[in-house]
Amino acid sequence: MSDLKDKFENVKDKVIGKTKEAVGKSTGSQETELKGKLQSKTADLKEKLDHTKESIAEKINDKLDEEDKKN
Repeated sequence: MSDLKDKFENVKDKVIGKTKEAVGKSTGSQETELKGKLQSKTADLKEKLDHTKESIAEKINDKLDEEDKKN
């Protein structure tokens, strides 16, 4: 359930970040635009990290399964 919550949070952060960025552009607020970009990029990085952790866990599980089959 934690993975689903993390995915939801990442999507929420992306949407809020993109919205802040658009508001910043339309109002001429460089600070708001930057905050939006940073929030969106942070969500992207968290998503990549989650994918990397999942990939590593899958490879470890596969390797352990191979070892169990040998024994």
